[in-house]
Amino acid sequence: MAPDLFIRTSRSVFRAFCAAALGLAALSSIGRAEPLAVAQPSITDRSYIRADRLVDLGGGRMMNIRCRGVGSPAVIFDAGLGDDSTTWALVQPSVAQTTQACSYDRAGLGFSDGSTAPSTAANNVRDLHSLLKAARIEPPYVLVGHSTAGMYLRVFADQYYAEVAGMVLVESSHEDQSVRGWTIGSPRQKEKWDAYLEDSGECVVRAREGLVKGTAAHDKCVDPPDEHFSIDINDARATVMASLRWQAASDSERRAIFYASAEETRATRKRYDDLPLIVLTHSPYPKREDETQAERDKRTLLWESLHTELAAMSTRGINVIVPNTGHYIQYERPQVVIDAVRQAIVLARKGAGAPAEGSD
Repeated sequence: MAPDLFIRTSRSVFRAFCAAALGLAALSSIGRAEPLAVAQPSITDRSYIRADRLVDLGGGRMMNIRCRGVGSPAVIFDAGLGDDSTTWALVQPSVAQTTQACSYDRAGLGFSDGSTAPSTAANNVRDLHSLLKAARIEPPYVLVGHSTAGMYLRVFADQYYAEVAGMVLVESSHEDQSVRGWTIGSPRQKEKWDAYLEDSGECVVRAREGLVKGTAAHDKCVDPPDEHFSIDINDARATVMASLRWQAASDSERRAIFYASAEETRATRKRYDDLPLIVLTHSPYPKREDETQAERDKRTLLWESLHTELAAMSTRGINVIVPNTGHYIQYERPQVVIDAVRQAIVLARKGAGAPAEGSD
């Protein structure tokens, strides 16, 4: 592990840490170590610099939801760790041409208020179900989750199975990825992860004091601009990330992902009958300088086998390896995600005996 690894704890460093310690691109904040070159920003819709629709969950706690289109089943998009509804900006509009499509910001992220409850899978699912009811988004739902949200939505499908018509898991996290991933490569990876959590937790303290742009604390705790977003969207995202609510929510999700959230996901059903279930997996990563080819091969096989396990939970499950992609398939190959969601919609409508007009 590089000696300066814990100097910065923004999500860009979170990517590098997890790639090194786990060997898996498995969280929202774990993507390619070096971003793919983007000629110009692909996400420029200025509506993402502000809340879209704030819904009261009760007691004045508001959550932001963005719905477009009409039709059933409703597609519900959930972003990965620390991410918000902007994650789906290249996918949601196309899906909304087919049916109602809704993305949202989890508690403390994007433009949603924070929560006093830990950001575990079960608590996030409780919020989502309450939000859908309060916003009057009727089931059935096709659930689309990226990375960490893949586990959250499996908990949702377990608790509200009758309301779920299909799932699309994009680079989904798996409850056993840490336990199995930590056995590959250098020893004491769990201890390094726990040390990282303690170090990154300092950002919550810094946010409480105030994260000022241009300071070392701000550089440590707030991501640099993302090449996929326009300047104004990046500015809005930086303001959100500097807030105490975002830092606290992201820290809570990080602390839960391999522990409480993994346990909650592990306790869910192992079979989804014939529920349409499409899993999308990034293409194999090349060997890094700090690993052997044998280690890289083991990590590639592990990640693909975890996703095969997910797909095998349904008799209509499939795992698709998507060429030329990293962790954020929805940015790099959005049409692949769009097509997968549309396929799930068609299958869901056929299963419900409803017509599939408007679907490709």
